[in-house]
Amino acid sequence: MNESNTKAWVVSADMGYGHQRAVSPLKDIAEEDIITVGSSEAVSKSEKKLWKRLLNAYELFSRAKGIPIIGPPLFSMLDALMHIPSFYPMRNLSNTTFQVNLLESTIEKGLCKGMLEKISTKVLPLVTSFYASAIAADKNGLTKIYCIICDADINRVWVAKQPWESRIEYFAPCGKAAQRLKAYGVPEERIHLTGFPLPKEILGDEGLSLLKKDLAQRLFYLDPKGKFWARHGRNVEHFLGKENCRFHNNRKLTITFAVGGAGAQTEIGAKITNSLKEKLLTGEVNLNLVAGIREEVRDYFLSVKEKIDPDCEGINIIYSDSMQDYFKLFNSSLRNTDILWTKPSELSFYSALGIPIIMSPAIGSQEKFNRKWLHEIQAGIRQENPDYTDQWLYDLLGRGTLAESAWDGFLKARKLGTFKIIEMIKNGKIVKEAHPVLR
Repeated sequence: MNESNTKAWVVSADMGYGHQRAVSPLKDIAEEDIITVGSSEAVSKSEKKLWKRLLNAYELFSRAKGIPIIGPPLFSMLDALMHIPSFYPMRNLSNTTFQVNLLESTIEKGLCKGMLEKISTKVLPLVTSFYASAIAADKNGLTKIYCIICDADINRVWVAKQPWESRIEYFAPCGKAAQRLKAYGVPEERIHLTGFPLPKEILGDEGLSLLKKDLAQRLFYLDPKGKFWARHGRNVEHFLGKENCRFHNNRKLTITFAVGGAGAQTEIGAKITNSLKEKLLTGEVNLNLVAGIREEVRDYFLSVKEKIDPDCEGINIIYSDSMQDYFKLFNSSLRNTDILWTKPSELSFYSALGIPIIMSPAIGSQEKFNRKWLHEIQAGIRQENPDYTDQWLYDLLGRGTLAESAWDGFLKARKLGTFKIIEMIKNGKIVKEAHPVLR
């Protein structure tokens, strides 16, 4: 697809990694650069203060469970604000809520004002992963507004107060999210089932040329006893190409553990490392500890490595002080990652890359629904006690269970979100793919 003449305002938000990870694959079509709400130099002091309060509330929410005594009740109170109602019975949920009214009030007080001033300088489509940006643009009279949904299910706050009058169009990562948008009153013609936008440097192209090669090798590492290949080998060769299905065996089994943007659950990484100590020291396994852009998490993981062996080549810490550089490092590491261990955040959709997800505990209502979605497509497995990773994880490997999860994620989750979103922005429509894998 020729993207050279396709441009849009691409907007994100500094709330964890999810919103920014969603738009990062669209950087090539971004006018000037990706705009991050609340962090632009053009933003007024009052908007920066408003945004800082919101960000502090988000980080408090993400870390609340770990606060002794007051943590659990505080988390429950905060979680209630972003509660997602049960999916069944299916019903009309288009009535406005406290959260919707609160968001409108915050926008009226100046949230997204700097972004609106910036994008008013040139008439282009707006594509954003942050609901407030989309709703603010809609209230300001803009047309061609596209909003990327970042989870398998969402709160009513993602949709305008009168959704039938709104101009916002939505890119849904999965069928559940699309159904929820309908329940919230979004007309069906403004919902596009694209899949989550995944990095092109991992996919290769719209034919998934790189992904097919990498996945074929991953399935060998995830199936050391050949049980998965005995059951599904011919199916794998059909979809990935027989030429990709010869085992090169030129690296070690690799696990990637990633914390969220607020830095929660770092202690799980330490427990994994300690449990795998002997295998790491003997070169049997590699472990990536993903600190993201948080310096304190990087320092914590460095101290964990120091206790094992500061020169251990099997422990790699992924960190950068730049968000985009971090994404580059992380995406590069995923090509040789066999198991992704993380909470069920937006990274749940990376199961489409054929990487099994070991799920650490969910934080918040939306992550519980992501976890449910991963279970439904059989691409995710809840973590057992990380202190005994060396036992239960290798049991799963020996049975071929993780290879099964990798293959289920690849077959069932959508992979072409990035290409489909660009296609929509360029042509105003999306051609539905007939191939069961290329979608």
